[in-house]
Amino acid sequence: MFMTLKIAVAQLDFVVGDMAGNARRIIEAGRAAHAQGAQLLLTPELSICGYAAEDLFLRPGFIAACEEALDQVRVALADVQDLTVVVGHPSGGDWRTRSVAVPQRYNAATVLRGGQVLARYAKRELPNYQVFDERRYFVAGDAPCVFEVAGVKIGLLICEDAWFDAPARESRAAGAELLAVINASPFHSGKGGEREAMMRARVQDCGLPLVYAHLVGGQDELVFEGRSFALSADGAVAARAPAFEENLLIASVKRYGDAIEIEGSVAPEGTSEADLWHALVLGVRDYVGKNGFPGVILGLSGGIDSALVLAIAVDALGPQRVRTVMMPSPYTAAMSLEDAAEIARRLGVRHDVVPIAPAFETLRGSLAPLFEGRAEDTTEENIQARIRGLMLMALSNKFGDLVLTTGNKSELATGYCTLYGDMAGGFAVIKDVVKTQVFRLAHWRNAHDPYGRGANPIPERILTRPPSAELRPNQTDQDSLPPYEVLDAIIERYVEHDQSAAEIVAEGFDPAVVDRVVRLIRVNEYKRRQAPVGVRVTHRSFGKDWRYPISNRYRG
Repeated sequence: MFMTLKIAVAQLDFVVGDMAGNARRIIEAGRAAHAQGAQLLLTPELSICGYAAEDLFLRPGFIAACEEALDQVRVALADVQDLTVVVGHPSGGDWRTRSVAVPQRYNAATVLRGGQVLARYAKRELPNYQVFDERRYFVAGDAPCVFEVAGVKIGLLICEDAWFDAPARESRAAGAELLAVINASPFHSGKGGEREAMMRARVQDCGLPLVYAHLVGGQDELVFEGRSFALSADGAVAARAPAFEENLLIASVKRYGDAIEIEGSVAPEGTSEADLWHALVLGVRDYVGKNGFPGVILGLSGGIDSALVLAIAVDALGPQRVRTVMMPSPYTAAMSLEDAAEIARRLGVRHDVVPIAPAFETLRGSLAPLFEGRAEDTTEENIQARIRGLMLMALSNKFGDLVLTTGNKSELATGYCTLYGDMAGGFAVIKDVVKTQVFRLAHWRNAHDPYGRGANPIPERILTRPPSAELRPNQTDQDSLPPYEVLDAIIERYVEHDQSAAEIVAEGFDPAVVDRVVRLIRVNEYKRRQAPVGVRVTHRSFGKDWRYPISNRYRG
């Protein structure tokens, strides 16, 4: 017996809370998939409302609006009789009967065909770690869901369900011959490979091929990279969508007797630097676009961090929507002015120079009577940073552009940043990128032109000169911090892997340096709480992943 089933995956960038718009996109994807001969369309987890809606899930009106949008999809695709559509959505009440008598919420999916509801499924494994809080919002389901399309019995799973043995095994026991997994799994470096490896273990355990439908797009600090795929029953990649872009992936399922095979186009995997770059670009583009900002503005210092943020912003938005301001202080080197102007020229953005010396001297004079008898220290350095923050926020208020901050994870970890100064802004692009990775990304971008903005945007001198805040004479970062190779290695172990200071020292690090870095991380929690959101690209970012008390006497 020979049979073919075409499955389409709607790898789309949904907007949280735009139920009507998301429904329209699902309807359009359904018609496009049907035009290509697909009999089954899979949409990502919670596609009707976007992921993640957080405490919006607690509002009954929000859940009701999701049900209304789901019904719009059902009615609009009723005329496409031979297309089955799986839609992810939150469900209130009793998910089986839609009764609201039972005050519970589920992370659910509904199977639609010909204007009818064929089946409903409630996610069984609710993640409650890292950025996930699903047990705050949902009740777990308790039964498998198997439905049939073109003679193939399909077991439906939602994201975390597929990371455990039982849901897939019980789907197979209920008659499933293929697994359809709908997902919203946030990106971090290396996550794509981890995801495929876990799904490979799943299909090898249960002996069933699998189609994995994944979300794409940025949502506040989270990025979803798409990269939907299909695996044959032996775990081989049979199809894969491109990462970090919308796509309608088509996978052909063929039955030869009892054997089921899958085939489709396989997009190549990117390098770690390429994935990281695309994640940062997508995060900026969606945060700016979904929140309706006309453009962005950033302070351009002539240093590596602001240069990298500028290149990301231009790749995300185009030069016409990016503006830079150089705000030299009395300690700014001539080369900083030159390098800032040069990268702005290479990337084609508007560039203004506004010296801060007049404002600095005015404030110094105003404060002199209050500071009498005290030597200059970091106070005066921070005043310069705060003047710059004030200027950028004033331009943001006047023109509506979003201020991008330029601090990296190494600085945020150790507090090498100024509240209401260089931390002032609306979106922290590289807050989850350590300094050593900043340099690697800058070199990668100079060697590649992924968005047609021109290769080699960052002047060589920016890449080779010692980093400096230029807030006092002859200042460099290493006056205040350990070498970045050492600092970043300690941050990775302490922040991302929860190692203790003793465990880090046991790996050969200087005990005094480790104690100093750990202390800096601990005492600067109050700064991080006031930092803007930014793109999450590691599995432990300073944001939803990191929840430490500010008032804390534990020393570990």
